[in-house]
Amino acid sequence: MKKKFAIAIAAVLSVHTSAYAINAKYRQQLERSGCTQASEAQGCDITKTKEENAKAGFDTGVPVEKAKTSNQTSYAGQWVAVGPTGGTVATIRIDAKERVWVNGKPVKAKRSDGALVFHQGVITYTIQGDRRLKGEGYWSDSDAKTKGPIHAE
Repeated sequence: MKKKFAIAIAAVLSVHTSAYAINAKYRQQLERSGCTQASEAQGCDITKTKEENAKAGFDTGVPVEKAKTSNQTSYAGQWVAVGPTGGTVATIRIDAKERVWVNGKPVKAKRSDGALVFHQGVITYTIQGDRRLKGEGYWSDSDAKTKGPIHAE
């Protein structure tokens, strides 16, 4: 009985003292951002808000609906699809409501596995939501069997 009690006390003390291993400023940043030390190592940004990190796909305790209703989406902006020879295949514009225009013409877009996917003719465009991931956006032409990168402007 005494052995179990001693083990329990040791466990409580080891957990309790680990909370003091980080400084107050870092703890405040974690609380504001909704990140944990583990999620920060996976890319959660402690300089952003809980809503911004939730929108980027991290579990911050913010309901997904609230994260989606913020003013800006990570897809919003101007994008360029670049061909194999370096020329422009398409110019893409995405607004805050995730409406998409390819070369000035509206197209329907949907989210799929953390990306925004849309088609124009035989070309499929896939843009990742996390702009920190470079080289993840791409286009592919199912007819010509070609593909290339999509870059934010």
